[in-house]
Amino acid sequence: MSGKNILITGAGSGIGAGTARRLATGNRLILHYHAAKEGALALREELAPVCAGVDVVEADLTTDAGCEAFFEEVGRRTDALDVLVNNAGGMIERQSVGDLTWDHLAATFALNTFSAMRLTSLCTGLLRRGRNDPCVVNVTSIAMRHGAPTATAYGASKAAMDSFTRGAAAELAPDIRVNAVAPGIIDTRFHERVTSKDKMRQFIENTPLKRAGGVADVARTIEYLVGATFVTGETVDCNGGLAMR
Repeated sequence: MSGKNILITGAGSGIGAGTARRLATGNRLILHYHAAKEGALALREELAPVCAGVDVVEADLTTDAGCEAFFEEVGRRTDALDVLVNNAGGMIERQSVGDLTWDHLAATFALNTFSAMRLTSLCTGLLRRGRNDPCVVNVTSIAMRHGAPTATAYGASKAAMDSFTRGAAAELAPDIRVNAVAPGIIDTRFHERVTSKDKMRQFIENTPLKRAGGVADVARTIEYLVGATFVTGETVDCNGGLAMR
């Protein structure tokens, strides 16, 4: 797989950076970051020798103005996209249902849902001009499967992206495919901040494959969806069996 123009959000670390490494060879990359500037710049230097080209662009995607400004920067770098990976997101903090505040809900959905929906909308024209099986891959979460106790807002924001994936796939076909990957417990800095060591051990014990996933596991799944030319409207679980359907 080469010759594609690929945009990845949240590419300064974790799954986004791993996906960039997986898709780099022979492709043109535009890598978004917000807080992880050092990681994004280091990744650009790392991938430059194998890419057809690589740019990094900073943006806050949690506002409409930020999404529009970012899209304008993307448009200065390319007139077409073949792949959009909506990876930017995260858990702001854990809150129980009885403690949910409007501000927390709004911030969670802006980070995980509105940003990806808005960016997909803005990039639709660029994707329609894609020349190499244009597609979108959304990164959701196992949290949408099991309800995410103490992280219900986060789980709901990711479930909304699951629904958006199917709706966008139906609407944008046959020109653009839209799929999603739902990672399970992945060994990244995400869990260092929001999951205790005891809870991580419990998650791993309950996972049939008896380990946490790695960034590379999710990146390979995204790579599969980019190349799966007869798959659209699907969410592929990458969770070691922790949630089965």
